[in-house]
Amino acid sequence: MASKLEVYQDALLALGQERLASLAEAGTARYALDDAYDKALKYCLEQGFWNFAMRAVQIDSSASVGPFFGYNYAFLKPTDFIRLYGLCADATMMIPMLRFVDEAGYWYADSDPLYVKYVSDDTAYGLDLSRWPETFADYVALRLAVRTCKRITGSAPDDTLLKAEKKALSDARSKDAMNEPPGFPPRGTWVTSRMSGRNNGTNRGL
Repeated sequence: MASKLEVYQDALLALGQERLASLAEAGTARYALDDAYDKALKYCLEQGFWNFAMRAVQIDSSASVGPFFGYNYAFLKPTDFIRLYGLCADATMMIPMLRFVDEAGYWYADSDPLYVKYVSDDTAYGLDLSRWPETFADYVALRLAVRTCKRITGSAPDDTLLKAEKKALSDARSKDAMNEPPGFPPRGTWVTSRMSGRNNGTNRGL
């Protein structure tokens, strides 16, 4: 189970700096990490379909917003939405919806309600450090190290640090994929199908 202090300490270790004694310790390093943390974490959550951050919800169509043309219903995106895994018209969420539009904070579709699976930054999902695998915590720490390197060390991140971040992401994705239950077909297949409407005029806003 990760903690914010441990993530900070690992980031500083990657930068060759002294560890923090606590999150209350004053100093440039802690201030830099604090400033970078929220943005770095959201960036990391965007980089994969992390099982620990995955959330499934039912969303009813908006009563105040409607599509101007093309689709029958508009759906406001959840406030904790980070990255879409899939939209479905059925509660079992076994068959992804191939025809919808993502536009200006809403999804537009012909089915109501929608069943949506997505990466969430809610405090009970992606922002809950107790749910993080160690490999994801390592990735976040290295992302923080890259983001704060110039401010803490006075130098831009070198190739070694950048490669370490990339490797940590690859490792975290690989380990997370091993825990993925059977479900949607490979994402590239149905995304390609959905996007095919872009060329024949069946979808708007894409």
